[in-house]
Parts: sequence; C-alpha cells; structure tokens
Amino acid sequence: MRALLALLALLLTVPASVESQRRETGFLFRTLTLGDSTYRYQVYVPPGYTPRRRWPVILFLHGSGERGADGLVQTQVGLGAAIRRGVERWPAIVVMPQARPEQSWTREMERVALAALARTERELRTDPARIYLTGLSMGGYGTWSIAARHPGRFAALLVVCGGIHPPARVPFPRDETGFWELPDPYAAYARALGRTPVWIFHGDTDPVVPVDESRRMHAALQAAGADVRYTELPGLGHNAWDPAYTDPAVPAWLLAQRLPSPPRRP
Repeated sequence: MRALLALLALLLTVPASVESQRRETGFLFRTLTLGDSTYRYQVYVPPGYTPRRRWPVILFLHGSGERGADGLVQTQVGLGAAIRRGVERWPAIVVMPQARPEQSWTREMERVALAALARTERELRTDPARIYLTGLSMGGYGTWSIAARHPGRFAALLVVCGGIHPPARVPFPRDETGFWELPDPYAAYARALGRTPVWIFHGDTDPVVPVDESRRMHAALQAAGADVRYTELPGLGHNAWDPAYTDPAVPAWLLAQRLPSPPRRP
C-alpha cells in the first residue's frame, strides 16, 4: 500500500512540474553559444502563454546605446519598455538578443540574432506564419539588412528611425547585401523585400539618423508596389521608438500580418 501511494504521489507531482515549466512567463534570461563565444539574450513570454496553441514571435533589435554583454539593458528601451507599460497590447513572444560593444547587426551579430530566434521557435509553441522583425536606430538598419538578406522569413517589418546608408560619423561595417555600390540602393532593398508589409517611423528633426533615410525607403517601397506605411513625427528628434511602440495601432497591425506560405523549420 505504501508503495502504491508513493507511486500515485509521483504521478501527480510530475505533470504539475512539467506544466509549471511550460507556463514560465515574463522576461526570461537565456544564453546561446556560437563557436567559442556565449551570448546572453532575453525572451519575453506573455502571461497568457500556453503550448496548446501557436504564438506569434517578434525579433527585436536594439540600438547602439544598448550594446553590451549583460543580456538586460536591451529590454529597457523600445519594445521591452512598451511591453512593461502595456502587457495586454503585446500578446506575443519577443526575442531580444544583445549586440556586443562596437558591433552592429551584421555578420556575427546577425547570426546571433537569428540563432536566438531559431532556438525560441524550437523551445516554444510558435506560429511560423507570424514571425516579425523590428528594430530602432542601429536596430532599424539591422532590420532592413537582415530582412533583405532573408526574404520571405518575416511576415512584416517595423522599422524605427533606421536607414540604409549610416551617417558618415557612424562606423558601420560594410553592407553585406552588396546594395550600397548600386546606383539606387534604396530601390535594391525594396526589390529584395518584395511584398513584405512594412511600417516605418521617424522623427522629422532626428539629429542622429537623417529622416531622409526613411523618406527614401518609403518612396522606393511605394514605387515597387509594396505594402508600406510611413509615420513621420513632426518636431521629434531621434526618439521615435516611444511613440512607435506605445501606439496601440502598431501591435494590432503587426500581429495581423501573416506569411502566405511560411517556410518550413527543422
């Protein structure tokens, strides 16, 4: 009888333990090892998460001021801050990698961001038709670049105060798309992005990233017949991310987009 009771107790406790692990929510620390380096990142899991249905996923790329190795500061500016102010508006899983100091979202950091996204897709119940990419400032540049290099990977893009050509004083690495050398790189990016829906935000007095970068990408996407929205914020400087990520229309629009034929993932 004692053995039977012990067995029953074990059967009752194991499912509860598994279920509690599945329901872990909030901003969660994660680590990723590529080659000889280990990177810290965070994954936000919404409070209503359940593995019984598929969830949309947002890959968020921070700006230059949040670079580091603590795996934390990238959650405090932009999308992470907006989530804390309005959890109910963002019913999605959010992957937040962190770029190392003096690096941007190219080469190694692009691989880290996409690897963190892929791991999250394996670990959680996600919807392959609803994977989104967004970034601010340096992360806005990364959003254009990564999306152009991986066409069809993302259901929609949200680009905040980013651009194609960085300002002369900003030492960005060489563009890996190969588009910078073309007569019209903006048109080349627009062709690469194809029919991917895009929403662009930029302040019209931005002293860091010229607003003309977003204006030219908007015009190029329009000329290519793309599904593009552009919000230019009058009188606003570089911080276009607070208005963008706290606008209730933004998550509603973003999470409504779907890939017609999502790519298969291993």
